[in-house]
Amino acid sequence: MDGQRKGIHVDLDAYYASVEQRDNPHYRGKPLVVGGSPDKRGAVAAASYEARKYGIHSAMPSRTALQRCPHLIFVSPRFEVYRAISEQIRVIFYRYTDWVEPLALDEAYLDVTHNKQETNSATAIARKIKQAILEETGLTASAGVSINKFLAKVASGMNKPDGLTVIPPHESESFVESLPIEKFHGIGQVIAKKMHELGIHHGMDLKERTEDELVQCFGKVGRFYYKIARAKDDRPVNPNRIRKSVGGETSFDPDLDNLERMRQELVSIAPSRVPTA
Repeated sequence: MDGQRKGIHVDLDAYYASVEQRDNPHYRGKPLVVGGSPDKRGAVAAASYEARKYGIHSAMPSRTALQRCPHLIFVSPRFEVYRAISEQIRVIFYRYTDWVEPLALDEAYLDVTHNKQETNSATAIARKIKQAILEETGLTASAGVSINKFLAKVASGMNKPDGLTVIPPHESESFVESLPIEKFHGIGQVIAKKMHELGIHHGMDLKERTEDELVQCFGKVGRFYYKIARAKDDRPVNPNRIRKSVGGETSFDPDLDNLERMRQELVSIAPSRVPTA
């Protein structure tokens, strides 16, 4: 990828669940979710690959997950452990570049166009990072390598778990043209359904639409869709990304149906999630 930006997206495989399986040999090879108990109307925060075979995924109600897999193992989250391992992995990233943009505890973008290893091969760097993560944490990661953030993100999800996918510059447009709309990062189920209704099923269909058409149908984000349909993404890797929002949630059994009680619970949830600078 000489003369082009060299980007890597690293994504830890089933992160929370993999940590629990790493730390407890009894859980290995078994369907497991990290999340709330089905008895307390909890939700799945992460699912092991064994659990995913039953159609279980994050944000699914724990009761539904248990119905799909009666022998499912539930483990309470240990966020302090996940944060500590995430910091350990970021140290690995910084061995190669200072241009690191964490997206969450389990994924990050890296710009290795100019890197500390003084190598032209982003693929070699991605391979070394994956190996270092495995050796130092016992966890596997998948990586995508390409010329921009959009392509690298999509590539990292192509061959999970423990995958390494490279989309070279000369293949970028043809790759996007054949990509199903559901596989586009930034296009969720609701937007994908709307695109299907408009006859847009693959990148080629999206590419045939003008920018004005896409803006008219989808608003400002239509300009982004117009660019990525052509394998273009000029967003830089931002090592100083500022958090713009915080969130919190909880479940209630039985449901709350009193407005004043809802207000009280909302107040009790919100302040605990606001960071103190």
